[in-house]
Amino acid sequence: MLYHIIRFIARIILTPIYFPRMINRDKIPKKGKVIVYANHASWWDPVILGVLLPRPVHFMAKEELFKSAIGRWFFTNIGAFPVKRGSADLSAVKKALKLLKHGKVFGIFPEGTRIKTGELGTFLRGVAGIAHHSRAPIIPVAIHHNKYRLFVRVTAVVGEPVDLSAYYPHKMDNEIADRMMADLNESLRKIID
Repeated sequence: MLYHIIRFIARIILTPIYFPRMINRDKIPKKGKVIVYANHASWWDPVILGVLLPRPVHFMAKEELFKSAIGRWFFTNIGAFPVKRGSADLSAVKKALKLLKHGKVFGIFPEGTRIKTGELGTFLRGVAGIAHHSRAPIIPVAIHHNKYRLFVRVTAVVGEPVDLSAYYPHKMDNEIADRMMADLNESLRKIID
């Protein structure tokens, strides 16, 4: 319930500032498990995706955001869950797999931190492991934000689902992460060109 209230308020605030829009929104499955992953240049990125995606999305968020009682209450109630950055956080991976098992949308920024240059950073291998174990549809979303300048449109483009079936018989997390990165990079190039 709180998710929908926050989303409504965020939409009212962001619409006249960034005119956010999503292209190919219909490529997001209307139900069932799905992993949505995107480039990450600003702390606005999860808010923009939360506003634009047609279904509630559950993001991993750095554990520091959950330190205070208010932060923990807020982020938990909007569907986020903590992850320890810089380590293999098995509890966060288990939480993501559980959400997917229950047919939810799991959102992640595989670079693990904000990259402000506009280029993609190296993908962390954890997202590949989650994709491999869950067998969920995996969909890249390229966010073009022009450094979130006021009154300049933010566009999110949903790419084609990434077919990873060739990687599933074997544990090939490095190859999966590289493939996911290549597909997102291709979507970003299409927006910029």
